[in-house]
Amino acid sequence: MLKLHQIYFRKFIVLFVLLFVVLGSIIYIWLKDIYIQQTNNSLLQNINIFSLQIDKTKNLDLLVKKIKNLNHIRVTIIDKEGKVLAESDKDKNSMDNHKYRPEIMEAKDNPFGQVIRHSKTVDKELLYVAKMFKFNKQNIYIRMAKEIGEINEKLISLALKVIIALVVFLAIAFYIAYKISVKLENETKRILKFLLDLTKKKKDSFIKSDFSQEFSQITSLLTKIARILIKQDRQKAKYTLKLKKANSQKDDIISAISHEFKNPISVINGYSQTLLDDKNINPNIQEKFLKKIHNNGEKLSLLIDKLRLSVRLDEKKLSPTFSSVNLTKLVTQNIEDFKQNFKHRNIIFQNTDEVTIQADHTLMEVAISNLIENGLKYSEDDLYIELTPRYISIQDSGIGINKKELEKITTKFYRVTNNTWNNSLGLGLSIVSNILKLHNFELKIKSEENSGSTFSIYFS
Repeated sequence: MLKLHQIYFRKFIVLFVLLFVVLGSIIYIWLKDIYIQQTNNSLLQNINIFSLQIDKTKNLDLLVKKIKNLNHIRVTIIDKEGKVLAESDKDKNSMDNHKYRPEIMEAKDNPFGQVIRHSKTVDKELLYVAKMFKFNKQNIYIRMAKEIGEINEKLISLALKVIIALVVFLAIAFYIAYKISVKLENETKRILKFLLDLTKKKKDSFIKSDFSQEFSQITSLLTKIARILIKQDRQKAKYTLKLKKANSQKDDIISAISHEFKNPISVINGYSQTLLDDKNINPNIQEKFLKKIHNNGEKLSLLIDKLRLSVRLDEKKLSPTFSSVNLTKLVTQNIEDFKQNFKHRNIIFQNTDEVTIQADHTLMEVAISNLIENGLKYSEDDLYIELTPRYISIQDSGIGINKKELEKITTKFYRVTNNTWNNSLGLGLSIVSNILKLHNFELKIKSEENSGSTFSIYFS
């Protein structure tokens, strides 16, 4: 692979050759047109001067030869019928009729005639200019011609001078461009080295270039990127620590899930094995065992439903079906259900009027029952429930939650570290929070350590 200055040099050479060919061709054509026009004007001027002398001479042949010797111009005088009256370069008697020569025919209807063609008389390519005058009361044509070769010689001489000047200019331009390319290559090497250092995680995070505005912008941007990468590395290190912590929490979550499922499964396995082993078991004991198996089966089913509900809420695959929900009846029914499992606990329900809201009945029942269950789990005193048209609050006098954990309490699988209730997946408040978001309701939590907590749902 070529280096930058080598690529630049090759491109410059190709561009130089193309420029030389194109520009040389244009200059040649342009200068040739100029010289031909100048020669044409010069011949017309000589013809006009010659026309003033023709009336004063009696020997036309002598006059045209004199003009030939002085100006090196071929001169021919032709009458209106095309007969050559005088010729500077050949015997006029041996020459053909010139009536239909292009320059003569053009001069007949125009101020003058002009043409470039090959002359059989002198066997050369000439520029002919002819003009009609009165001589002895008759129309005659004075024609003068000059060799194109002379024009080309002058043209080539001038073109060479222009080309030399162009070559000198391009050589200077190439030298300057070469110096710029070397400087450009050095700046590029600096940038490449800087990038290589970045890949090796070296601590240099600054590069600057004063070569050009573009390089200044590039190096400034690279400096910003380098600092961002260094910052990201630091953040990555922090994230790695957080990930390790999260993995530790994940292990706790898996342990909690396995614990939640293990107890009911152990009960089901134990009682069912007893029933299988003892065919003659007392019917009353058999019924009691079967109820235990049934209750723990329902418990497992509820745990699975809770996990599935949490996943569906997180993935936003659950759409609420709104209807008129009588919260007073819903809360009353929940209290009666919980009193079956918490027989020695007192739940005080404060409600003056019947409250009805627009919500998904099933989801609201899940949310409220989770809050009531939390209050019963994490406290041993009375549980207070207050219901108004604006909000419902569940207040306990339990262990409370500190400020740091209060911010994380609605996070999925998060469990308060200092609680004494181990039988928890940490899904309850996460599910409540997601359900309330679907309803555009607000969950507010007030808590103090060792003083209890209040969980409130605001409907508006």
